[in-house]
Amino acid sequence: MYYNNYDYDSIDRVVETGQAMAVWTIVALILAIVGGILVYFLFIKGNQKLSKGLKTLKDLLDFKIMLIEPILKILYLIVTIFIILFSFNFIAVNFLVFLLFLILGPVVVRLIYEGSLILIMIWKNTKIISENTEKPKEKKSSNEKAKED
Repeated sequence: MYYNNYDYDSIDRVVETGQAMAVWTIVALILAIVGGILVYFLFIKGNQKLSKGLKTLKDLLDFKIMLIEPILKILYLIVTIFIILFSFNFIAVNFLVFLLFLILGPVVVRLIYEGSLILIMIWKNTKIISENTEKPKEKKSSNEKAKED
């Protein structure tokens, strides 16, 4: 006769763990929503005086400081070095493939990197143009203030 020998204790533990993870996921989502809204309105959009470190953090959270440029530079270097080292796998297979991979691999990576860098440069130049063309708040002269009163 054939008997199924299921370990019901381990199944129960898996179910309980899954339930606990589901509850914590919901709690974490609610806390993240509330925390994000509070940080945005109280810290990022607030006008309080901040220390230099907190000012940098505020600029980082308000996307006035962009992290993508140094990350892209590091990724470019890592991927280029990887492709050059990886190309040595092809020496034993086919020397022509090795040379093509060794030469064209870094060129393709460079083109992709420059393409993404162009997008960042467009954003930076647009931001500078926007900052330089903003209309300053018009100051009312004393005559105009007197006319309003």
